[in-house]
Amino acid sequence: MTTTRTLGRGGMAVSADTPEYARRALTASLRRLGTDHVDLYRLHISDADPDRAVELRDAREGFVREGLVRAYGWSTDDPERAAVFAEGPHRAAVQHTLNVLQEAPRTLALCERLEPASVNRGPLAMGLLAGRRGGTLEAGDIRSRPLPAWLPGYAPDGSGADPRWPARIDAVRDVLTSGGRTLAQGALAWLWARSPRTVPIPGFRTVAQAEENAGAIEKGPLTAGQLAEIDRLLGR
Repeated sequence: MTTTRTLGRGGMAVSADTPEYARRALTASLRRLGTDHVDLYRLHISDADPDRAVELRDAREGFVREGLVRAYGWSTDDPERAAVFAEGPHRAAVQHTLNVLQEAPRTLALCERLEPASVNRGPLAMGLLAGRRGGTLEAGDIRSRPLPAWLPGYAPDGSGADPRWPARIDAVRDVLTSGGRTLAQGALAWLWARSPRTVPIPGFRTVAQAEENAGAIEKGPLTAGQLAEIDRLLGR
């Protein structure tokens, strides 16, 4: 589905999956940020047409030559689409869903072959891998509303966690919490063990949660044996 945005003088409508829109959006962002460049410029139209994506990649190479962008990437769970950007000279990242319960072997293989970073969306499965068990959710919490298809793990009607997901987490809890890790730290440790290209981007709502996430670094990745044990327990 092509997304249309209105951007620029005169309210002119410009399709969001075009080089023209990318330049206007980038220029507007630089102005708001008060800077002359961004380090990583990502495309967030996950289902953009692959043929159009070549134009978008080439436009970003132009931004690099102009000094407006240092590197670029695509946020998409489709490895074939991700490959279009990953083949560009200045690509730096593929952002995609990856966590203990949601594997992405083809995208990881792409990242290991072409060497962009694997930036991991949903590394804590929207809180489930941080110990969230459902129950009452705060007003405004995206998980309390009917959910889009890209957000599994919670009941579609917004009533809380899908009971199948906590059951799977319980099956691997002992492995993830080994070495004094919290559940969230174990989920991050799994990602680092899964591939050296992974860069998880866990969310947090409090300072304590941010510190807990950061504390996973000193405990390091899980072992290869622990990875294999998790695969066995999850039946994959």
